[in-house]
Amino acid sequence: MSEDISLEQIGHVALITINRPDVMNSLDFAANDLLVATWQEFARVPELRVAVITGAGSQAFCAGADLKTYTMNYATTPAPEFHAKYTQGPGFGGITRNLHITKPIIAAVNGFAISGGFELALACDIRFCAEHAAFGFQDVNWGFHPCDGGLIRLREIVGTGNAMEMILSGDRFDSAHALRIGLVNRIYPQESLLDETLAYAVHLASRAPLAQQLAKDVMVRAQGLSLDEALRLESTSFHSLGQTADLQEGTSAFREKRPAKFRGC
Repeated sequence: MSEDISLEQIGHVALITINRPDVMNSLDFAANDLLVATWQEFARVPELRVAVITGAGSQAFCAGADLKTYTMNYATTPAPEFHAKYTQGPGFGGITRNLHITKPIIAAVNGFAISGGFELALACDIRFCAEHAAFGFQDVNWGFHPCDGGLIRLREIVGTGNAMEMILSGDRFDSAHALRIGLVNRIYPQESLLDETLAYAVHLASRAPLAQQLAKDVMVRAQGLSLDEALRLESTSFHSLGQTADLQEGTSAFREKRPAKFRGC
């Protein structure tokens, strides 16, 4: 991968870093495409079971699109090309739209998560942040609104009232507010954030990967379904685990009172 985006394998964990601290880890078109390719690599490699994404330095996780090069091209692209590449293709940062990864993804928010960077964090399954982290959709300050899942995911995570406040005001909100409304799971000091997040990722990677992936898939796909439809989806998913080697290993480990050694099959 390019120096702008790096992937480091730590056991079964992929540490993905946006290395553009001079522009607050904002993404131009090239860096965005590289991040999409990195997610695709993570999804493709069986040995990689959990991902952690963070930004280089201590100022920003991701400040969204590099406005000097990104937004005008994005907004002025002719409609057919726009829909082919953006609406139908991967969203900002890759995982925000049309790139569905069932493996667990954790955001280590080490500073500003603004606009598209905020949307990238929202597309992760779990969010840990530093004490000085700040979150905001500043889009309305510049004449547009979130377009890569912010209007959809934020409400699902924090509720309509909290989402309206954040989106319509264009204000920034600190880590304490983020924890209070359920936006982040945990807050750590900056100096220990990445170590704590990686330790938790290693913990997740010790669990049954197929069970995690199917559970995440059900939770995502069940949104918008009726209760009966969602329960049938859950039951069907559970049954599909019945013939896996991991289930046999898990039940054997339980009987033998030992840690399970899952292989993802």
